[in-house]
Order: sequence, then structure tokens, then C-alpha cells
Amino acid sequence: MAPCSLRLFKPLSTLLLLGIAVCTSSLTHAENRKAYFAGGCFWCVEADFQKLEGVGDVISGFTGGTLENPTYRGNHEGHYEAVEVNYDDEIITYDALLRYFWRHIDPLDAGGQFCDRGFSYKTAIFVGNDTERVLAETTRDQVDALFPEDNVATEILPAGRFWPVEEYHQEYADKNPLRYGYYRRACGRDRRVDQLWSDTSWGLEPSGKH
Repeated sequence: MAPCSLRLFKPLSTLLLLGIAVCTSSLTHAENRKAYFAGGCFWCVEADFQKLEGVGDVISGFTGGTLENPTYRGNHEGHYEAVEVNYDDEIITYDALLRYFWRHIDPLDAGGQFCDRGFSYKTAIFVGNDTERVLAETTRDQVDALFPEDNVATEILPAGRFWPVEEYHQEYADKNPLRYGYYRRACGRDRRVDQLWSDTSWGLEPSGKH
């Protein structure tokens, strides 16, 4: 029987309700996952991941610290600026997300990212299980091999609670394209990324929505 088949011994109204319920459940992907990355300014990391096919919502926020209810304008001490990436692993794998992440940060910078300095702008991968940890460590080793004269500063840390930042910062690149574009250019993010990665084909290039 097809997922949305209707049983003929039910009244029509019941059949329609049953059909809708069954169809809705068939569209719920058990493969939907969440991944967490810190790559400096969350505006930029969010905008980068939104370009990928198979990625749904990308949420900016804080993670990695112990302070509850961190806020951008208030206290977020001990937390990283980070993103929650919701993705369908039938379309894009966690390994592919990792490789894309590495290609869009400066993994050699231990003090922040680009023009943004300080702890909250450091890079990290937050893993939720042993499988993610193995994949993250494998890709870090591969990045380390690409830059043998430097130290990879990006940490691999256990995932903890993720705190979405205030709504003003969500989808900032779409809401404020001029300000975002000026900030990104002035901060030198793309210039440094191109300098680091232009000579290697390692990783994943965007192939999706935008």
C-alpha cells in the first residue's frame, strides 16, 4: 500500500483526515540533523552555510560556555559565536559540511577570525557523538597536512546547549545586505580565505540555493 493510500471502509471525512495525517508523516525526514560550528562572526558563517543544497535553517547564536541566557549586547563571556546548521543527510553529509566549514575559515588563527579578535570569535567544531568526533578529527588532520608549517588552531569540542542570539542578528545578511557586505569586505574575510585556500581543491564548493 502506498504511504498515502486511504482505507475504503472509512467514511469520506475520516479518509481525508487519515490521508492527510499519513502523508504528513511520510514527509518527516528521519535524516534531518543538526551540526554546530564556530567560525568567527556568525553573520558570515550563517550566510555561507545557507548557500548549500541540503541545508535548511541556519541559526546564529552562542555555545561552548556555561553562562545561561547569553546575549550579544549583554554578557556572553565564555561562549563562542556559533551557528546551528539544520541539514538533511540524504542530500548532504556531515563530512561534506566539515570540509565546507574548513574552506571558509582561517584555521590557523588562534586569536579570533579576520578583523574580529577575542575568545568569542575563535573557531571550533562542536560534536554530538563519537561518529562526528572521528570525522571532525579526520578532517582536522587533513587540514593540518595541508599546512605543515603552521598549527591548526580550530578546536573540536563536545556539543552543549546552543543559545540562539537575538532576532536582530538572524539572517543578518539578507536583512541588511549593504551593511553586511561592507562589514565582510572591510573585515578581509574573503581575501584571507582566498589566500589560504585558492591553491587547493580540497573540500566542498557551494552547489545549492543561491
